[in-house]
Amino acid sequence: MAIQATTKDCTALSDSELSEMADLCAEGPSRFEVGLLSKQAEAWVLVTLVRDGNPLKGFAFATLERIGGTPAVLVGLASIKRTAKRDAVLRAVMTDLYRRAVLAFPDEDVLVGTRFTNAGGFEAFKSLTDVIPRPGHKATGEERAWGRRLAKRFGIENGSYNDRDFITIGDNTFPLVLDHESLKPEAVDPSVEALFGQLDTKRGDSLIAFGWAMAEFLAKLA
Repeated sequence: MAIQATTKDCTALSDSELSEMADLCAEGPSRFEVGLLSKQAEAWVLVTLVRDGNPLKGFAFATLERIGGTPAVLVGLASIKRTAKRDAVLRAVMTDLYRRAVLAFPDEDVLVGTRFTNAGGFEAFKSLTDVIPRPGHKATGEERAWGRRLAKRFGIENGSYNDRDFITIGDNTFPLVLDHESLKPEAVDPSVEALFGQLDTKRGDSLIAFGWAMAEFLAKLA
């Protein structure tokens, strides 16, 4: 069966779908339960569900909005099941959100932001330009300002976010991140791994990251 992604309003999520999402999370590090997932459905506008045949293989809560006039795709809690097809599932999640973005923001560059706990998550950003943070690049004042804006949008309280290294200090729970583990962790660029060197994963630290989906790229998906 082919991998298929469906994006819909969070208000259309059924109890059975929330249960499927909780079952998926139970097999990964997050262990998120139905109650928390239900609250996320209230906090976000869209949810993308990816299936391989009938079984759910990944999901993402997201929203399309303008931040200070800039079009943005923000990905909140998301989880990709650890299967041999996980890379394709992640790609399906992001592609479906990009298709939504080009419909909402035609002919515009779109900022894409989320949070990660490991370098494998950066695979979600393969199609993006000027990803921040990135190896060998010192973030500008405007890029750091974007990090602060995203931290605020993700509900990060003052004092727990460092805008120089884009790291959010955890509260001893698994953070609301895009949870994806690379199928080939040995192939992940060590310089990207280094960006996560300061994270205390047991404490629940995370890295805020963003990049740009250029209008030319998005137009190809329309």
